[in-house]
Amino acid sequence: MNDLRLHPSRPEESERVRTRLRLCTFVSYGPLVLPFRTLLSPLAGFTNLPFRRVVHELGGLGLGTTDLVNARGLLAGSEKTLRLIATHPIDRPFSVQIFGGEASIMRDAAQLLEARGVDSIDINMGCPVPKVVKTGAGASLMCHADAATELVKAVVEAVHVPVTVKMRLGWDASQLTAPRFAREFEQVGVAAVAIHGRTRAQGFSGTVNRDGIRQVVEAVDSIPVIANGDIRSVDDAISMYDETGCQAISIGRGALANPWIFRQLAEWESTGDWSPAGSFNDRLLLMRTQFRYLQEWVGEETAVSAFRKMSHWYTKAMRVGPALRHAVQSAKTGEEFEQVLQEIALAGPRGATKDGLLPDFEIPVPSGPNEHW
Repeated sequence: MNDLRLHPSRPEESERVRTRLRLCTFVSYGPLVLPFRTLLSPLAGFTNLPFRRVVHELGGLGLGTTDLVNARGLLAGSEKTLRLIATHPIDRPFSVQIFGGEASIMRDAAQLLEARGVDSIDINMGCPVPKVVKTGAGASLMCHADAATELVKAVVEAVHVPVTVKMRLGWDASQLTAPRFAREFEQVGVAAVAIHGRTRAQGFSGTVNRDGIRQVVEAVDSIPVIANGDIRSVDDAISMYDETGCQAISIGRGALANPWIFRQLAEWESTGDWSPAGSFNDRLLLMRTQFRYLQEWVGEETAVSAFRKMSHWYTKAMRVGPALRHAVQSAKTGEEFEQVLQEIALAGPRGATKDGLLPDFEIPVPSGPNEHW
């Protein structure tokens, strides 16, 4: 099984993209050169330090970004907020994503982060959820061009580390403002922009508008545009590169379902094919490792409860039966958690072998109107 290689479903498209990417051999945020062109998207509650550590150890990750960090909470010294910006030697390069609607608060938070040694600072202009939008932050900034540009400019001018912006295509289908914003942000000095190919009104419904992302790519002169949305496999990534002309991609939920996707993409870019994602046994080991890192980070009691949502996705991907999935979710101590994992190890996956390929698995996105999330 270790010798098995997977191949693109559309070989001609794959070679066309690989040829283009070879012409831009690296992606840089100003002076910061990324080791790979594939990034981990920030996902609140998931892309924390323990997850970033295990993904870096698997290989192929160009840049990890924190959960969404409240700039005001950062300046107030909130213990919970400060925990979000914790890092580790393997977690490099390292970016912190901040949100807020006031330029002075965002500026001061950026300076605090620079003093703590972060490699890059990302400004969130894409979060669609009401509790962020109602503060004038996240995707709501895309409705206020002048204020948004002044906020971004204030952050860029306050620090020496690269500043990037993550945004959606616009507020709704009638306001696809991302190309305009990208041009203006490049002029005030941002090092890159990342685009989720949906509007705020869409939430996660429908499909990603790759043509909209291409318009952003064509709107800037020289900064990289990072494409995001609906990238669940190497084939999805190839199509995103091909249809948008982007230089890099960012993956969120696809990485939760398959933490090996960054390594796979590095292999594909180098050779044209790639090794499979982890087996049942590989995922069980990774699950134990991530939980151990979480214990080191927040302590056993908090780790047990905090890991429940992640263990749910691990065990679903591993084809674990419902009773054992429920048992791992119900564990109250680290000892109980390990006991259940031992039972899972003995039982193995349903309909597959412990060392063989597992069926593809997708993590669902929030459904319904944004206001109900």
